[in-house]
Amino acid sequence: MVDRRRRSVRTALVAEALRLALAGRARTDPGAGLDILDLGGGTGGFAVPLAVEGHRVTVVDPSPDALASLDRRASDEGVSKLIHGVQGDAAELPGLAGESSADALLCHGVLEVVDDPAQALQAMASVLREGGVLSLLVAQRNAVVLARALAGHLAEARVALQDADGRWGPSDPMPRRFDEAGITALLAEAGFMVHTIHGVRTFTDLVPSAFVDSEPGAAEALADLERAASQHPAFRAVATQLHILATR
Repeated sequence: MVDRRRRSVRTALVAEALRLALAGRARTDPGAGLDILDLGGGTGGFAVPLAVEGHRVTVVDPSPDALASLDRRASDEGVSKLIHGVQGDAAELPGLAGESSADALLCHGVLEVVDDPAQALQAMASVLREGGVLSLLVAQRNAVVLARALAGHLAEARVALQDADGRWGPSDPMPRRFDEAGITALLAEAGFMVHTIHGVRTFTDLVPSAFVDSEPGAAEALADLERAASQHPAFRAVATQLHILATR
């Protein structure tokens, strides 16, 4: 089981980059919270902290159980009035949210599983206002190639390297992975302008959990290392995920 410290390291960089992007967007209307859509936001790992900061967040998720957990979490944090859960998926987004209705949209770990990534990005573009921020987190092909090779599954590593969807075989639980060139091309086709790309979980999945749990200061040192490497092209290329901030 992934411990709380490791989860914190995995999400810290994304949260920091997102907070800066939202602060930039908020300068156009100082003092007012933003209208944010969280596609596939589940139980509110990002949505609830954003609501605590004063933003209005709508979470669109296909799971009624996740949305029920979201409601409880929002209630516990006293932000129920700022969070709205809606059952649905990417294809339904324009009808559920309305065109040009959001200042920002989070799409974390969703583009890998949708039926049509290009169509999903078009739907996201349609619900964002002009200048709206897209926070996109996707699984990266290079990381799974390296991981399968290090685990001794060399044939699977080669399949993942050459497969159009970056999958290592029929048993691969991930329907699709991306590389940086491919995802930035899809974003451009949907009308987005990419501003920053960060590598996420470059080292976190490689460092033994026992070390992070037991060594004083290890979690903080790991977070600092991740932060330093996140924008370095050589390390970004092998990160487990890519975090992209773009505007419409």
